[in-house]
Amino acid sequence: MTFPDDCRYTKEHEWIRLDGDTATIGITDYAQSELGDIVFVELPEEGDHFDADDVFGTVEAVKTVSELFCPVAGTISAANEGLEDAPESVNEDAYGAGWMIKLTLDDVADFDGLMSAADYKHMIGADS
Repeated sequence: MTFPDDCRYTKEHEWIRLDGDTATIGITDYAQSELGDIVFVELPEEGDHFDADDVFGTVEAVKTVSELFCPVAGTISAANEGLEDAPESVNEDAYGAGWMIKLTLDDVADFDGLMSAADYKHMIGADS
C-alpha cells in the first residue's frame, strides 16, 4: 500500500494533491483495497461548487456503494471521464489514472489543515 508524501489525506479516505490553487482528489490506496473491485464511479459536473465535507459523488464496488467527500471547498474544474469506461483504474492506480476530480480551491490554506501521509498511516494503523 502506498501513501505519497505530496498528498494530504482525510478521515474519509480521500487524498488531495495541490498544484497552485488546483487540487486533484481521489480515494486512497487503502480505501480502494477495502472496497474491493470498483465497478462504477459517479462524479459531478465541471463548474459545480462544493463546500468541505460535501458529498461530491459515489464509488460503487461489487458489494457496496460509498460516498465521496470533498476535503476542501472549491469549484470542479475537471472530472475524470476515463473512469466511466474504466472504473477499475481506481483499484489499479489510485493516485494516478484513478484520480476523480480537479477542484479550484476557494482557499488554498485549507490544504494545510488536512492529514499528512504519516498522520493518515497512523489513523489506519499502517505505521507499525
